[in-house]
Amino acid sequence: MTKSVKNKKFYEFWIALRYTNLKNTNQFISFISLTSIIGITLGVMALIIVLSVMNGFQDELKSRILSVTSHIEITKPGKDLKNWQQTKETIAKNMNIKGVSPYVADQAMISVGKRNRGVMVRGIFPEIEKDVNDINTKISSGAYRLNAGQYNILIGTDLARYLGVSVGDKIAMISSKSNFSAAGIMPRLKRFNISGIFDSGMYEYDAGLVLINLKDAQTFFKTNNNVSGLRVELNEIDDTEKITDYLKNIFSYDPFIYVSDWRIQHANLFAAIKLEKKVMFIILTLIIAVAAFNIVSTLVMGVTEKRSDIAILRTIGVNQKSIMYIFIAQGFIIGAIGTLLGIIFGVAISLNISTIVPFIEGVFNTEFLAKDIYLISNVPSKVMIADIYRIGLMGLILSLVASIYPSYKASKTDPATALKYE
Repeated sequence: MTKSVKNKKFYEFWIALRYTNLKNTNQFISFISLTSIIGITLGVMALIIVLSVMNGFQDELKSRILSVTSHIEITKPGKDLKNWQQTKETIAKNMNIKGVSPYVADQAMISVGKRNRGVMVRGIFPEIEKDVNDINTKISSGAYRLNAGQYNILIGTDLARYLGVSVGDKIAMISSKSNFSAAGIMPRLKRFNISGIFDSGMYEYDAGLVLINLKDAQTFFKTNNNVSGLRVELNEIDDTEKITDYLKNIFSYDPFIYVSDWRIQHANLFAAIKLEKKVMFIILTLIIAVAAFNIVSTLVMGVTEKRSDIAILRTIGVNQKSIMYIFIAQGFIIGAIGTLLGIIFGVAISLNISTIVPFIEGVFNTEFLAKDIYLISNVPSKVMIADIYRIGLMGLILSLVASIYPSYKASKTDPATALKYE
């Protein structure tokens, strides 16, 4: 028997595997083992789902923001950008830049009957604007048509719903700047024809942004041939920091030129998401930690029940270190099973979250994310391999840590005392 035990490779793991058998003679120990596995499974699963949803939310938010805004903007705060054609040519020389589009931006009030709403007006060249965003693909009604001199306008779905208008209707635009005449100060007002309605998927833009032709904007806001700034689209969004620094260096001769990118413009929003992700990781890690430390109870009771087995192993020549390895391996097996099941269920649910959430909303007749409250109305998900590795490794490490004390106590079992009353 001594030779059969000692000659068996990794016999500590083999014995630990037998001790982990849930069909244990002691049903209470089996129940605690099962509880430990289920607890770790639920903790790992919850952590993977939450992080995947937050990753998906961040990516979806970034995608929707960049569908309306641009990667980089070059402006002169408080001033118009003159000689913008020359500036545009200078920027476009960089091979990493996909497109450059001028724009005129100002605030105005939209009025239809008794309904009024303040909006941000953006004047664009429709054909050039396609190079810096894909708003032309977001038209839900009408057409992407902004001909100069015809005073056409594109508005968002939520603004159209609020004003009760549709394609073909006319709306009045009142500028924040007034006309001065002999009769006194008169508001600058112009009627525009709604040529299209867009749906960006973000309430902030769908309710507060309108697009008109750049020439019409220059006429209405009296900016002559100047623009408010230039919008820059990159071939790779990952080059944002590098190209931003490059453009800042190019325009360093003019202290009034300001180069900003989407990370700066929405820094608070993405910083908040990043912080929430870290906090959720810490909180849900505590769930796994609590479940992992159930292993302590399992192993302590297991050591008490297996005292005679430990004594016999010691008498046939198994040393204290091997006894300790047996129970560490048992805790590791419990943790590994729970972690593996948690990863499987977590990834499966995360990959099908877009189907599961609408089903639950339909069953309970509720809406998880109202569009007028949250920036995104659906629940996105993105499973990242790096997160799975971190969560899996953390589950295994916590299981090992929880196994150390009971395993140490098992290694200190005195064979003579354990077998005294056997």
